[in-house]
Amino acid sequence: MPGVQWNAVELRARDLERIREALQDAGTILRRFPRHQVAVRYKGHDSPVTEADLAVDAALRDALPRAGEGWLSEETPDDPARLGRHRVWVVDPLDGTREFLAGVPQWNVSIGLVEGGVAVAGGVYNPTTEELFLGAPGVGATLNGRRISTSDRTCLDGAVVLVSRWALRRRREAGGAAPPYTMRPVGPLAYSLALIAAGHADAMWGRSAKAEWDVAAGAALIAAAGGHITQWDGAPLAFNRWPPRIPGLVATAAGLRAPLRRLIAAQSPR
Repeated sequence: MPGVQWNAVELRARDLERIREALQDAGTILRRFPRHQVAVRYKGHDSPVTEADLAVDAALRDALPRAGEGWLSEETPDDPARLGRHRVWVVDPLDGTREFLAGVPQWNVSIGLVEGGVAVAGGVYNPTTEELFLGAPGVGATLNGRRISTSDRTCLDGAVVLVSRWALRRRREAGGAAPPYTMRPVGPLAYSLALIAAGHADAMWGRSAKAEWDVAAGAALIAAAGGHITQWDGAPLAFNRWPPRIPGLVATAAGLRAPLRRLIAAQSPR
């Protein structure tokens, strides 16, 4: 409205409302595609993409970017013009397509907003469990409208650590001493980060590169919920880069930052 002055918190709240509406609309679209009947094809590395992925991608691309804003999505050909934009939407329209096809209730829609390379707002929605996570640093984080925060754990003993099913299987096959923490398998990365933001798990880490669209929303959630998230080497996350990859990831409740860095240092090759 002409003459209305918005402060930073109000502006960010408006961004979060845009994300919430887009996530709910995406959930409505996804419910139209029964997993046993959805058309599917495979791209690089045998990664599945379905007509549901593409329908949500098109809807979000139509709803979110405004004039001057950039767009980065797993299912849209990358446009280098985004690299010159200050505000960029970083989206995975269906994070966990394998889980979606297998009926594993961990797939989700992930929407992150990046300004100047920093994740400033994000949302993750799991339509199966009806969990809608929203958050922005400086504003806070919520799950279905209720305030959330990362856990208050300060010791890895007894912590819940999220890992991929592949990593858990590899560890079991390798044997060795059991770690002092409990490992819980979760497939999609965005959903894992949202669970840590809500205090439903305590940490996750991995040195393999991650796609920006899998990380941006969860990074905003964890920062908003009082947690800590960095690259594998401890450097701050940076988004809207080329290529759009994060070189490894460490995400924790704030109190686990120091003990986890010590563990990583002890396990790293010298």
